[in-house]
Amino acid sequence: MEINKILAEEFKLKQEQIDNTIALIDEGMTIPFIARYRKERTGSLDDQILREIFDRLTYLRNLEKRKAEITASITEQEKMTDEIADAIAKAVTLVEVEDIYRPFKPKRKTRASVAREKGLEPLAKLIIAQELDANPSAEAEKYIDEEKGVESAESAVAGAMDIIAEDISDNAALRKYLRTLFGQIGRIVSKASDEEAETVYENYYEFSEPVSKIAGHRILAIDRGEKEGALKVSIDVPEGAGERACISKFKLNDSDCGKLVEEACIDSYKRLIYPSIEREIRSDLSEKAQEGAIKVFSSNLRQLLMQPPVKGHCTLGLDPAYRTGCKIAVVDQTGKVLDTTVVYPTPPQNKIAEAKKILSKLIEKYNVTTISIGNGTASRESEAFVAELIKEIPQKVSYMVVSEAGASVYSASKLAAQEFPEFDVSLRSAVSIARRLQDPLAELVKIDPKAIGVGQYQHDMPKARLDEALSGVVENCVNSVGVDLNTASHSLLSYIAGVNATVAKNIVAYREENGEFSDRKQLLKVPKLGAKAYEQCAGFLRIQGGKNPLDNTSVHPESYNAAKQLLEKCGLSLDDISVSTSMETLDSTVSKLGSNTLADEIGIGVPTLTDIITELKKPGRDPRDELPPPLMRSGDIMELKDLKPGMELMGTVRNVIDFGAFVDIGVHEDGLVHISQLCDRYIKHPLEVVKVGDVVKVRVLDVDVKKKRISLTMKPKG
Repeated sequence: MEINKILAEEFKLKQEQIDNTIALIDEGMTIPFIARYRKERTGSLDDQILREIFDRLTYLRNLEKRKAEITASITEQEKMTDEIADAIAKAVTLVEVEDIYRPFKPKRKTRASVAREKGLEPLAKLIIAQELDANPSAEAEKYIDEEKGVESAESAVAGAMDIIAEDISDNAALRKYLRTLFGQIGRIVSKASDEEAETVYENYYEFSEPVSKIAGHRILAIDRGEKEGALKVSIDVPEGAGERACISKFKLNDSDCGKLVEEACIDSYKRLIYPSIEREIRSDLSEKAQEGAIKVFSSNLRQLLMQPPVKGHCTLGLDPAYRTGCKIAVVDQTGKVLDTTVVYPTPPQNKIAEAKKILSKLIEKYNVTTISIGNGTASRESEAFVAELIKEIPQKVSYMVVSEAGASVYSASKLAAQEFPEFDVSLRSAVSIARRLQDPLAELVKIDPKAIGVGQYQHDMPKARLDEALSGVVENCVNSVGVDLNTASHSLLSYIAGVNATVAKNIVAYREENGEFSDRKQLLKVPKLGAKAYEQCAGFLRIQGGKNPLDNTSVHPESYNAAKQLLEKCGLSLDDISVSTSMETLDSTVSKLGSNTLADEIGIGVPTLTDIITELKKPGRDPRDELPPPLMRSGDIMELKDLKPGMELMGTVRNVIDFGAFVDIGVHEDGLVHISQLCDRYIKHPLEVVKVGDVVKVRVLDVDVKKKRISLTMKPKG
């Protein structure tokens, strides 16, 4: 199997792109590095496509490895034939390969293996032959042997039938056909384990849908319901369809043997094939549903991490609570904690006047301009308190309710204890809530992605696969933004390409011992950070105000000479970087000479030249700054009971799932925009229209105050 050729066809890419990408991966290059600094070799493939290629490459290599193992096993058994070898070579999935291996696989004790031990295989072959004059009962008399446990002719025939049934079940072509048949005409059916029990799975108490059409989120719901004992699930196919498929593999005659073979076909299907194929189909459906859910989770996480930071603001973080009071932390523009306290504006204390006085002083003392409120318990009352407060004070202050998902996980973690040993757990949460508004990426990387709360059924996903996918997303986000080498935490640094947790801690330790980095080359002095790691990480680490202005850009050190040559050709130097008049000169020179000519003269590719020009014009740029700012609030707030059908509101998309999107419209409960209400055209998935963090205009369709449900639409009126 030519893996490179298969990948080129599957991804519809040039063979050269695939060959180069695989070569780079095999050289130990990281995905972010390949995506950013090897564009000429990959044809500018982005990190998401590169990860998909890597995943598929891994699968195909594992397939080849398994084929080799199975070939060796069958050959060792001296049962290999040209037909089997050809079938193995042509197999394109692991399931097909395992089907071929099935008859040769060492089996645990089965009815058929017991019958073989009793010496009944010749009788089975005689029955399969279906000779018209053969008398199976008479032939079976010859196999009666009490020592072997064959007491009668009937038990001999029964044993032979077990052998035939297992052989039918092991037929790779038949299993492939039936698997396809199940996919085409099978239906997923779920019923209540206890019809009188009230559970969240009542929609699936009498449920049936074709295997070929059922949506992934319904598969995951059914799987969970079955796991929790609320549902009984099966795959139904039209009666007799499976049995007929098995029988059709034999040219049955009207002999006694023919009738026995037909019986064996029916037994094989009901006892062996149907349960096995049902498990395989359900496993395949679950796997595809999980992969779909992981993709949605990954997309949501990417958008959440890449939300625009609220820069340059001193921020007050408020972690709401009732009895224990609201924890307050004031952090400066860099995230440094300036002050902490606890106030009690919520029930049962209701010390609103006292809380206003304390917060007013903090706002005035530290020039607080933004307030970040966690969306947990007592969030509604806390938001009402803050909205009232900012109307009464002279300072211009706005606020935003942020998701506090995972804040408690972080606060109780070893990392938080190291970062804030003097604070208790709740005050650490307040700090995290403030920083989430200032720089979502830098703060959220400290938390297990599964705890961030932008997925669906994440606790039902295969842990290793989910961790791998989400870590890849975090890695891509961190590297696309870049990090400040002199301020980044080791948590943030550990996601930089080529930097593991140990090296990240070593970077921080080196910084603490030797002072701030002034040059990227100093990284080579960090313990365990060698030349290979330096090559992978250097371009993603920024140094503001260092010796070389290029150290504050994503220009890789390997391209510094190219950047200098470019500047010289424009009559400029490194000191001219980002100066508007100088950049006009740069633009005019590039326009005059042309990118292709300039790239050839400098000895680099056009993609690298384009990236260098972008960085010279905006050193230290943050790609998140180009996105629309988050929706900050400062006016009146509403409650659920205030909502009326037809009202138009602005909101922020908090989560995207298979059947719609949840939007925060400022009433504590997020409203659902069903997939059918996202736009006035057909879409396969909500991600085609919205993503986490989007600020959208919605209209209220319906409000159920009792169930706390809000139905919204994004469709235009009329």
